[in-house]
Amino acid sequence: MFSFSFSNAKRRAWLRGLDGARRWSAPAALLGALLLAAAAPPALGDAAHHDDTKPQSREGLGQVYMGLAISPTMGHPGARRLVRASDVREGLTNRVVAAMDLAADAEVADIGAGTGYFAFRLAEQVPSGRVLAVDIQPEMLAIMRERMDERGVDNVDLVLGREDDPELRSNSIDAALMVDAYHEFAYPREMMEAIVAALRPGGRVFLVEYRGEDPRIPIKPLHKMTEAQARREMAAVGLTHVKTQSFLPSQHFMVFEKPAAAPER
Repeated sequence: MFSFSFSNAKRRAWLRGLDGARRWSAPAALLGALLLAAAAPPALGDAAHHDDTKPQSREGLGQVYMGLAISPTMGHPGARRLVRASDVREGLTNRVVAAMDLAADAEVADIGAGTGYFAFRLAEQVPSGRVLAVDIQPEMLAIMRERMDERGVDNVDLVLGREDDPELRSNSIDAALMVDAYHEFAYPREMMEAIVAALRPGGRVFLVEYRGEDPRIPIKPLHKMTEAQARREMAAVGLTHVKTQSFLPSQHFMVFEKPAAAPER
């Protein structure tokens, strides 16, 4: 079993055991019900791009970005249950990964990888590439490490990120996937700016979020996004909307692209 109370010394020792890489992960799964834990808003002071703040409540962080309230992150205590429930969405997950149309040697980041639900499926799609499984909770990554050992997965790197930075190298990835995770970013502007910097020119962001336009979807508004809101926030960091597909019953599958580098003269 894992200790879910990490001292700084234990955390540094744990990180050294992750093959020397800088490692991160949050909640990412196409699950009909998300297990949400209360989270206190991080303190980054004036550097944070928040439009407004509101008093703390049980439903959200009390922070607003571009008019949208920010949801809390699902905590690691629900992770084991998340693993058990994941098989329900197997077919939809395969469709998401197939729709990404990744090259066999692609370098792809799973942002908010949680227990590896998507990371392991992405790893199968890029047998000669790498998957960077990013999460902000060391406990999530510890669970994923255990599952990697059980499955014999050797092309997934665990990356412990921060709430404002996924800790990815510049121009290092071809794609980034975020499934039901982006709306939980405490610092969405900073995170997306860092993700865009990590993308190679022409690289793509695949964003899956519950459809905020549809009141029939039994998800609290705090955990939904409209396509218009997502496009607005991605445009703010320089990404171009490529397409939105509707093959998922409750979620948008949105594709954004980092502009290609200008040709040399």
